[in-house]
Amino acid sequence: MSPHASPNDHRRYHYLELANRLRILLVCDPDTDKSAASLAVNTGHFDDPVDRQGMAHFLEHMLFLGTQTYPKPGEYQQFMSRHGGSNNAWTGTEFTNFFFDIDNGFFEAGLDRFSQFFICPTFAPEWVDKERNAVDSEYRLKLQDDVRRSYQVHKETVNPAHPFSKFSVGNLDTLADLPGRDLRSDLVAFYEQHYSADRMGLVMISPESIETQLGWCDRFFGPILNRNLGTPTLSEPLYRLDDLGIRIQIKPVKETRKLALTFPLPSVDAYYDKKPLTFLSHLIGYEGDGSLLSLLKGKGWVNQLAAGGGISGANFKDFGISFGLTPLGLEHVNEIIEALFGYLKLIERDGLQAWRYDEKRSVLESAFRFQERGRALDTASGLVLNLFSYAPQDLLYGDYMMREYDEALIRRFLAKLTPHNLRMTIQAPEVSTDRLARWYQTPYSVSPITEAQKIRWQQSEPAPGLHLPQPNPFISTRLDARTPALPADMPACLVDRPGFRLWHLHEHLFGVPKGNLYISIDSEHAVRSPRHIAMARLAVELLTDHLNALTYPAELAGLGYQIYAHQGGFTINMSGFADKQPLLLDMILSNRTLGYPDPARFSEIKEQLIRNWENQSKTRPISQLFNQLTSLLQPNNPPFEQLLRHLRTIELGEMPEFVAQLFANVHVETLVHGDWDVTEALELAALLERHLGDNSQPSAETRRPLISIQDRGTLIREQGCEHEDSALLVYYQSRTVRARDLACFTLANHIMSSTFFHELRTRQQLGYVVGAGNLPLNRHPGLIFYIQSPVAGPQILLDAVEEFIDLFPLAMLEFTEQQWQDSKAGLQAQLSERDANLRSRGQRLWVSIGNKDLGFDQRERVCEEVGNLSRADLVRFITQLRSRTSDRLILCSYGQGHEHDERITGQFIDDPKAFRLAAATFEA
Repeated sequence: MSPHASPNDHRRYHYLELANRLRILLVCDPDTDKSAASLAVNTGHFDDPVDRQGMAHFLEHMLFLGTQTYPKPGEYQQFMSRHGGSNNAWTGTEFTNFFFDIDNGFFEAGLDRFSQFFICPTFAPEWVDKERNAVDSEYRLKLQDDVRRSYQVHKETVNPAHPFSKFSVGNLDTLADLPGRDLRSDLVAFYEQHYSADRMGLVMISPESIETQLGWCDRFFGPILNRNLGTPTLSEPLYRLDDLGIRIQIKPVKETRKLALTFPLPSVDAYYDKKPLTFLSHLIGYEGDGSLLSLLKGKGWVNQLAAGGGISGANFKDFGISFGLTPLGLEHVNEIIEALFGYLKLIERDGLQAWRYDEKRSVLESAFRFQERGRALDTASGLVLNLFSYAPQDLLYGDYMMREYDEALIRRFLAKLTPHNLRMTIQAPEVSTDRLARWYQTPYSVSPITEAQKIRWQQSEPAPGLHLPQPNPFISTRLDARTPALPADMPACLVDRPGFRLWHLHEHLFGVPKGNLYISIDSEHAVRSPRHIAMARLAVELLTDHLNALTYPAELAGLGYQIYAHQGGFTINMSGFADKQPLLLDMILSNRTLGYPDPARFSEIKEQLIRNWENQSKTRPISQLFNQLTSLLQPNNPPFEQLLRHLRTIELGEMPEFVAQLFANVHVETLVHGDWDVTEALELAALLERHLGDNSQPSAETRRPLISIQDRGTLIREQGCEHEDSALLVYYQSRTVRARDLACFTLANHIMSSTFFHELRTRQQLGYVVGAGNLPLNRHPGLIFYIQSPVAGPQILLDAVEEFIDLFPLAMLEFTEQQWQDSKAGLQAQLSERDANLRSRGQRLWVSIGNKDLGFDQRERVCEEVGNLSRADLVRFITQLRSRTSDRLILCSYGQGHEHDERITGQFIDDPKAFRLAAATFEA
C-alpha cells in the first residue's frame, strides 16, 4: 500500500511486510543523488541484562566490525566512504537505529554489506576486547557533560524496577568478563534474544523502481531470522508515589541555572492524530506579548521557557516545562511555579477554543504540504521509527496530523498538570546536595515538596498582564508557488553600487512558496578592536532578546530568522513563507538600534553572555582546541578569554553610540532567493535602504585576514584544560584558494578519513573522538587530524598521527586502479550532488557569494580538478605533509594524569597576540 503523501511530494512510496514480518517502507525518488537505508530494531538499553548494562549499545558497536560474508573490520566503512557515502548508528531506550547512504550506483552492494549485520555478524573475539575500550572511552568522554550527568540523576530518582533506571552507555566495569561468562558469549546470547525480523523496520530510498527495490528486500533482508519475539512490553510504572512531589537539586559543571518541571503522564502514542500535548505546548510555550515568558523575563527571573519536552516510552510520557533561570530567578523559584499554575488556570478557562486548535493545525498542514525534501539519509533515518508508531497510511503524515479538536481529551491531559503530579528539578551552582550519582559522580539531593506548598500553587490565580495569544498575523495566505517567466540557474546581480549589492534568484526547482533572505552588513566599526567585537556580539544578543516577543508569532507561522555576528560585521538570515518575510524584516530593522534597553535586562543579557563564554573553558578538550585554532588564525575572531576582559567592563551608556556607529559606514550584501520576482526583490532592496540609508554612508567590505603558517615549520600551542582526557589537533593550511588546491585537500581527506578513523580509533584504541576533516578558513582549505584520548598524552597521539601520514603514501600505492578511480568518482559524486531543498540551495549560493565565487561554479571547477588528479599527484601532496618537512600547526592539551612530555619539537606559541602581530596574513 502507499501511505498518504504531501501533494508537493512527487516520490513514490510503498509499504509492505516481508514473510519474516520485517516492516518496510520503500521510496522511489528519481531525483535523489544518493541512496539511503535505515534499519531500526525495537531493542535498546531497556533490554540490557541487569548485570550487563550497556549491552545494547555495545552490540551496536560490534555489528560494524565484520560479518561472515565481509569479515574484515573497517571494510564496510571504507566501502561506504570510497563511494561517496556515510554510515552511523545510535542506541536509545527502546530502539537501535543503523543507517547509511551511498552513490546510487553502489546502493545494491551497500545493501548487501549492511544486511549482513542482521544475518551473520562474526563478533570476532579480538575485536570484543578492543571495542569495549571504545565504549569505555565514549562513556569517559561525557563524564563532565551536564546533560549526561543530570540524566543519571533522573535514572536514580525513578522506580528502580523500571528499565529506565539502568546505565545505558556501558563501560569497562559493566562489560567485564564475569566468572564462568565471558562478554562475547553474553553478547551472542543478547543478539539472539533480541534481534529478530519481527522487531525490525526498514526504510530504503533510491531512484530505482519500487519493483527493483522489492527484489532487493527479498534478497538481502528476507534471510533475517524471525524469532517471533513480539513487541516488547513494559509493566512497571516509571514513577512510584514516592517519586512524585519531590524537589531534586543538581550541581552542574558549567555555570548554568535551570528549573525543570515534569508532569508524568501515560503514553500518548495512540493520540498522534489529534496531538493534545502539541496544542498545550503551543499555548504554554508561547513567547509573545502577554505570555508567561514575557512576564517572567520582565521580572528578571527567567531567560528561556520551553514546554512539551520530556522522555517517553511504551508506557510513559513526561510532559516537561523548563525555564532558563537568572541568578535572581533562582531566589524566586516558588513564585515562578506559582505564575505557571496561574497561567495554566487561564488556559483552562479561556484557552481551549477551537479556533486556536485550527490555527495550529493550519500551520502544520502548510508545513506538510510544503515540506522540503531533505537528504536521503536524514529522510530514511527519520521515517524508520514511524513504522513502529503510526498506521501504514500515516507513515508520512503522522508527524503533522491534527485531525480534530477534541476538547474533552485536551482537558483530560491539562487536568494532570497539577502540583500533586509534579517533579521539580533545579540545576545551579549554588544548590546544596548530599548525594553523588553513580557513574558520573553528579552531586544532587532529593527532598519532598510540602503539602502546604502544593496547595498554594494549586490556588494561584493568573498574574496581572498575562493574556493568551491573539490571532496570528504572520500566517501565510499565498500558498501557491509562482513559476518565473525566465527560469535561471544562478543569481543575477540586480543592484551593484558602492556599499550595496543585491543578488536575486527566483527559484524554479522546488515549487514551494518560500524564500531565503540573507543580509550581510559589513561594518569596520564592529571589528575595529577586541572591545568592539565584544560590543558587537553583545549588541546582537540584546537585539535578539528585544525581538523575541515581537517576532515569536512569525516563528510559529513557519518563518525563521537568525542574527549573528561574523568577522566582518553581522548577518540577518530569514527563511520560510515568502509573502510574510517583508513584514518580519520591517519589524527587525525597525528595532535594529535597540532603542533604550531596560537596565536590568541589559545587565542580565550581559551576565548571560559572560556565563556562556566562561563555560567554553569547561567544554570537552577537542572543542576547546577547535576554538583555539580559529581564534589563533583569525584576528577578527579573538579567543573568549580576551573578549571576556572587555565584556565585563561594557556599560549600558556606551551601547547607543556604539550601535549608531555600527550603521554609520556599511557595506550591505544581500541574496533574495526563492519565490520572489524581480519587482519584489527590488522592493526588499528599497525597504533595506529606507531603514539604513538616512544615517549610513557606503563603505568597502570589511577585511577578513587569515594568519599564514607558511614557511614556519611546526608551530605548537598548548591549551590548558581541566579534563582527564588529552587532546591533539594537527592543521595543514593551503597556500592558495585555487580550485586545484581545493581538489587536493578535499580528495586527501576523502581518501584518508575512514582509514584514519579505523586505524587510530578502532585498531589502536587511542580514543572515541577521532577524525580527519577538510576545514576551510577564510576561503583557504585546510586539512585537520584530531584525537581526544583517555589513554595517551599528546606526544603518543602525535606519534600515531605522524606514523599514519608517513605510511599513507605507501598504502596509496597499494590501491588497485579500480579503487583509485572509485575514490575519485565517489568524491565527484558528492561535489556534484544536487541541492536537496530550497534551504540547502540558498545556503550554497550564499556561501558562494561569501567566497567570491561569483560565477557560482567553484564546485564544478573543483570536481573537474579532482578528475584530473593522478595518483602520483596525491601521493606527492600527502608526502608534503610529512612531519619533518611540513608547515603545520599543532594544538594540544594534557589530560590529568598524562605526563607533560616535552618531546614535541617545534616553535611554541606562548603569546598568541604577539604571534598574530608578527605573522603574515592572507587577505579576504
